[in-house]
Amino acid sequence: MVLAAGRGERMRPLTDHTPKPLLEVHGRPLLQWHVDALAQGGFTRLVINTAWLGEQISAYFGPAPQTRQGTPVHIDFSHECLDFGGALETAGGIVRALPRLGEVFWVVAGDVFAPDFVFSMQAVTRFLASDKLAHLWLVPNPAHNPKGDFGLAGSKSLGGAQLALNKSDEQYTYSTIGLYRRALFEAPWCEVPAGNPDGVKTPLAPLLRRAIDQQRVSAEIFTGAWTDVGTPQRLAQLNMTP
Repeated sequence: MVLAAGRGERMRPLTDHTPKPLLEVHGRPLLQWHVDALAQGGFTRLVINTAWLGEQISAYFGPAPQTRQGTPVHIDFSHECLDFGGALETAGGIVRALPRLGEVFWVVAGDVFAPDFVFSMQAVTRFLASDKLAHLWLVPNPAHNPKGDFGLAGSKSLGGAQLALNKSDEQYTYSTIGLYRRALFEAPWCEVPAGNPDGVKTPLAPLLRRAIDQQRVSAEIFTGAWTDVGTPQRLAQLNMTP
């Protein structure tokens, strides 16, 4: 699932007429970078949620979506704005789309740029063999998030390093890329019913922290190129970098 429903307030005025995931880095919309990378890894059945100017996103991909290399992909759109008048936040949007998702699925935010990230079947296989509800990729803290989001317990070199809430541990930033089991978005972890028929706005962090408390979340460090494209200045800087 690719998250593309945000308003992009910090990106204004660029996002007044263009949804943030369609802003271009090196001539390619941010959203297209993710679609291309997912398909390269063999993941060609996608769900994209939309809200602000969502009609532009579905129009961009058209009736026969494909990668830049011409690989056909199947995209289901979850149009939260049409259904509820606005975005449902991260967990709310995922629960809304849950009937269209499998038992295990990728989640990636449509407004990050991570050209080096590989969506691999091996990562999925490793995750399936674990008892975890989520596996997150963390990055070194960028300047705009110096305190980080999560600490790690155990070996940082192993894909199964355990997340910890202890603030004395070295903190890392959540890249917004992760593998999830649908069980995390069902009872008892999540109180919103599948399909989110009432359009309940629900953040992801509380669900993750509940699972972390029960040692049901693992993580690893991603050291490749990664940018949270949150401001016009960061977008401009990316486009000035070869």
